[in-house]
Amino acid sequence: MNNNITETYTAKKKGRVGKIVGASVAALAVIITFSTAAATVPAGHTGVVVTLGKVSMNTLSEGFHLKAPFVQNVVNISNQIQVYEGDAPAVSKDLQTVSSVIAVNYRIRSADSASIYQNIGRDYEAVVLTPAVQESVKAVTAKYTAEQLITERTAVGEQMKDMLGTKVGEYGIQIEKFNIVNFDFSSEFNAAIEQKQVAEQNLLKTKTEKEQAIVVAEAEARKKVIAAEADAEAILAKAKAQADANQLINDSLTGLVLQNKMLEKWDGAVPKVSGSDSSLLLDITEAAGTQTNQAPAAQAADVPAAD
Repeated sequence: MNNNITETYTAKKKGRVGKIVGASVAALAVIITFSTAAATVPAGHTGVVVTLGKVSMNTLSEGFHLKAPFVQNVVNISNQIQVYEGDAPAVSKDLQTVSSVIAVNYRIRSADSASIYQNIGRDYEAVVLTPAVQESVKAVTAKYTAEQLITERTAVGEQMKDMLGTKVGEYGIQIEKFNIVNFDFSSEFNAAIEQKQVAEQNLLKTKTEKEQAIVVAEAEARKKVIAAEADAEAILAKAKAQADANQLINDSLTGLVLQNKMLEKWDGAVPKVSGSDSSLLLDITEAAGTQTNQAPAAQAADVPAAD
């Protein structure tokens, strides 16, 4: 009797345990099924749907999505800007070895995410981008001399970017920015560039010194011209003043004044004149006589008359 009761209890207990286990398994199955049916695409990514190994061209946008459990898988492809940086050795037009450091900002276009995953996979940088960068740098570098690569660096970088964009664009990779971080040349070329720069600086210095000397010489010449013009004007003014004074004196020297001057300086002796022309003696005698006659008359005018 007791054995029957015990067996019945055991059977019931096993039944309850079985139900609990079954419910747990069912719940677990539901959870697993739901988790495999749910897909979340992060921001800046595109979800590529793979059904039993086959890639679908219908991609998933950012956010939560449902998919067929167990048979579908969602691969998230980043469409955010990514950075590639690497060395790119090349040879210039004048056969100089050039070692370039290149930095590229790129992104995968959303519409091409499924195609890239299907044809290239996740390692698109190594498979597509790196070889394209190397080839573009070599092709453009060969068009320029080493010196032009330095002086026309911006134009060189733009050409490399355009060529690279064409090469990788067909795969769905978009180039956002291309930078030549550094150009490095051989030690011999660097020494030659340094010598050339020194020579150009010396030439510029010599040219500047010559220009300064010319400026100084021109300034000195202008000063001399100005001084000469000033001297000439002073001489002219002095000559004009002298001429005006002479003219004034000439206008004031009448015949009587000249005769009076001569008499003032005459010592009373009759000059000895040879020849027949005695006009000078006569003029002097007449002048003396005139003064002699005038003097007594004056004296007579001063003496009172006798009674």
